[in-house]
Amino acid sequence: MMATRIQQGPIGHLLALLSGSLVTLSLAPFDFWPLGLLSVATLAWLLQNINPTTAALRGWCYGFGLFGSGASWVYVSIHTYGYTSMPLAIFLTLLFCAGLALFCCLTFYLYVRFIRDLLGGYTLGFALSWTLGEWLRSWLLTGFPWLYLGYGHLNSPLSGWAPVGGVLLISFIIAYSGSLITRSIQQRSLKYAIPVFALWLGGWGLQAINWTQPAEKPPLKIAMVQANISQDIKWNRDQYWPTLNLYNRMSQPLWAEADLVIWPEAAIPGYYDQAQHFLKRITKQAERHSSSLITGIPYREQIENRTHNYNSVMAFAAGNGLYHKQRLVPFGEYVPLESVLRGLIDFFNLPMSQFSAGKDQSPLKVKGHTLAPFICYEIVYPDLVASWLPEADLLITISNDAWFGDSIGPLQHMQMAQMRALESGRYLIRATGNGISAIVNPKGQITEQSEQFQRQVLQGTVQAMQGSTPFAKTGSWPIVTFCLIASIVLTLRQKH
Repeated sequence: MMATRIQQGPIGHLLALLSGSLVTLSLAPFDFWPLGLLSVATLAWLLQNINPTTAALRGWCYGFGLFGSGASWVYVSIHTYGYTSMPLAIFLTLLFCAGLALFCCLTFYLYVRFIRDLLGGYTLGFALSWTLGEWLRSWLLTGFPWLYLGYGHLNSPLSGWAPVGGVLLISFIIAYSGSLITRSIQQRSLKYAIPVFALWLGGWGLQAINWTQPAEKPPLKIAMVQANISQDIKWNRDQYWPTLNLYNRMSQPLWAEADLVIWPEAAIPGYYDQAQHFLKRITKQAERHSSSLITGIPYREQIENRTHNYNSVMAFAAGNGLYHKQRLVPFGEYVPLESVLRGLIDFFNLPMSQFSAGKDQSPLKVKGHTLAPFICYEIVYPDLVASWLPEADLLITISNDAWFGDSIGPLQHMQMAQMRALESGRYLIRATGNGISAIVNPKGQITEQSEQFQRQVLQGTVQAMQGSTPFAKTGSWPIVTFCLIASIVLTLRQKH
């Protein structure tokens, strides 16, 4: 009786809010993954014995706990670097988190309305709904594929499933496990624990499989220049040449030591056409040592009498290729409803916030190696990364995480990049302006790492890989398709 009152009353909403925040503690930098399992087990229980309308509110509370704790770092970019007053920045941050919580509101309304009371709805149906909710969030309204439940399991027994079905498969297994544990406790029966044991044991066994192998190419010696230039001054005109000269000085000893020198996202604070003279000089320095440079740099071109600006990455000297970012960050790189919002407050008028999305992209080439490039936010899209495989034998992502200061945002970002390496069975190079720069091996483990907020050079070696993981061949579509079909099958079966 007491349990039913908690489930149906306002205490249940408070518990949902607290349960949502537990997911954040399962992710970087806290990395206590059992809390994610506890979170979904609690939510599965809280969604019992309530009607769809109450489930919608409860789902929103859970989502607000999740995003309010896990995505609160957006406040730093709005207030500190978006020059927005503290009260307004707090309001916009709360509005952002409240809006994202609507995904959970919709997901669990539909779950209770159509799935929960069907045969298998409490367990399998819950996991199906959870996974489809995360998938929906990956693309609707440009997508925000952040804070997925599966990201906390880089070092748990479930990590073996990542190369098979990606982070969404891991999320499904956790949600399914949580609902089964809840059912097992309620029914006082261990039979519900059997699938949990099998799935976790299976993930542990899969860790021993090497899905990809080293290619017959020499290792690539790389050096990442982390200049640690404050976001406050990055785009100031009087800092343009001091910035270029700093990257030049830090790179001088590297041309003779590295096959590839990497500068981070927008390392050059001006358009390519403005920096060509400087880049020609740098290219000659690299060519004298048969080295190469990859750098982030804004790029613009005229198309049908209209200027298109891009957030880009280019390779020079012993490398070649030009890539324009495809997945842009709203307000940071473009302003939705620009004619209405542009200039309304400083946050809607940030430097370099008029980019266009790139199309028909090609990989970068460096000394016989094919690199799939991703700029900042793009690395959090699992299927975007998989679309470059198996052609690419290395992954490279450049970023400017200075927007998020010393919050947990950059650490979450790093964890998601690690998951992409594990899913693809490829080495991943991550170069950032102020950290964390890192080399990640095909098992998703960091082999070399820089310190945050330090001016330094990170050097190491990466090996081209060949072959494909199952996820690299199919992306997320097998698990998404399974969830869609299984949900339809459940709804067609007779209710209890």
